Amino acid sequence: MQAVRFGLVAAVIGVITAIDFRLHVNSTTVALTFLVAVLLVSAYWGLRYALVLALGATATFNFYFLPPIGTFTIADPQNWVALLAFLITALVASNLAERARRHAEAAKQRRREVELLYELSQRLLGSENELELLNALPLYIQETFSVRSVSVVAADHPSVYRSSPDAGADENLLRLTLLRGEPTTQAGVAYVPLRLGVRTVGALCVAGNELLPQTLDAIGSLAGLAIERVRALEALSKNQAMQENERLQSALLDSVTHEFRTPLTAIKSNVTTLLSGATLDDHGKRELLKVIDQETERLNRLVGEATEMGQLDAGMFELDLQLHSVQEALHPALEDAKASIKNHSMEILVPPDLPMIRMDALRIREVLMHLLDNAGKYSAPGTPIKVTAEVKSDWLVISVADRGIGIDSLEQTLIFDKFYRGGGRRYTASGAGLGLPIAKVIMGAHGGSISVVSQLGSGSVFSMSLPLKTIRVLPAKA
Repeated sequence: MQAVRFGLVAAVIGVITAIDFRLHVNSTTVALTFLVAVLLVSAYWGLRYALVLALGATATFNFYFLPPIGTFTIADPQNWVALLAFLITALVASNLAERARRHAEAAKQRRREVELLYELSQRLLGSENELELLNALPLYIQETFSVRSVSVVAADHPSVYRSSPDAGADENLLRLTLLRGEPTTQAGVAYVPLRLGVRTVGALCVAGNELLPQTLDAIGSLAGLAIERVRALEALSKNQAMQENERLQSALLDSVTHEFRTPLTAIKSNVTTLLSGATLDDHGKRELLKVIDQETERLNRLVGEATEMGQLDAGMFELDLQLHSVQEALHPALEDAKASIKNHSMEILVPPDLPMIRMDALRIREVLMHLLDNAGKYSAPGTPIKVTAEVKSDWLVISVADRGIGIDSLEQTLIFDKFYRGGGRRYTASGAGLGLPIAKVIMGAHGGSISVVSQLGSGSVFSMSLPLKTIRVLPAKA
């Protein structure tokens, strides 16, 4: 490449000399033409080529354009001054052009490094786990800055994380950098502390590229900030998880206390009456025993829902996917919810020509039972409940609509949470707040969804959507 450029420099001298000599231009024009060429070469190729061009142009200028023509002798002393002025001007101009070129290249490099630092920061912000970040950090830096290898060690972590198994880092020097908090360079390999303010949270080893010290410091600061950020996020997540756990425990205790108190009180009262020896006829005894049986069944159902919710959360269930019609799940669900909907008029709009769908009929029956049960409990006796089914695009949508008091927009975002039963109906309707969460998990396992549309004073419409296309169900967790 250098030989080619030197050859082009010689060619430029020859071309300018030939043109100016043939056109018989004056010596001033020749000198200025050579000077422009020197400036251009210095600006684009560098000082060494400009110096060669300046010396060659000086010699050519003397030989072809200063009398006596065709010799390197200068007869007029004034021409010595002109030739020396041309040479000095060419050398100074080429030096200034070289400085400008270097400054431009440095500015371009700094701009590029700022862009790379921004790109690195964006990649680091995508990690929310400390171990994940430490594993990915060396590769991020290697790919972003095109270095040969990168190694990272973090405080409170014994392992050294490398961009590749053969990353050449002196582990002892890397850990020493972590302890001292001072950057160092050894055999062309840079060791940089990862700082967060005045505190060192790790150390970085970069090999294979001559990055500016300021860039290495910026990388160290970004990496240190990213490590501290994910640590703060993990601490926040743990705190939020603890708060959520406490909230759920409180909700569970509140729900269990309320739901279990009523049947237990009734059972206790009736058993006490039977054991007291009070005079009761056969009909009275049967009524007491009937209440005990009903409340015991209610307790059993509450315990069963809680157990099922735990199994669904843990993924400890499997779907028995077979082709079924909607009626195969709907009719048994109507029977299951009979106690809640017996005081309501039912309107069933399910076309007989609906396609068969792959589903677990027992699970979908359970979802429909929960929707019908809620519609019956949360709407006034005598109001109608409407069940519809239709095909929308690639989905089979089954809806259960009631004429209850409705659900406000805030509660619509909460009703699918475990143990949530609504502020206004917490103590007026039975249930532990598990029906809709169970329905949501079952629908998700089918590749479908469940949603609600409601307006205060106008009732609610719960819709469950099942895909018509065959879905691939992941195996249940062990």
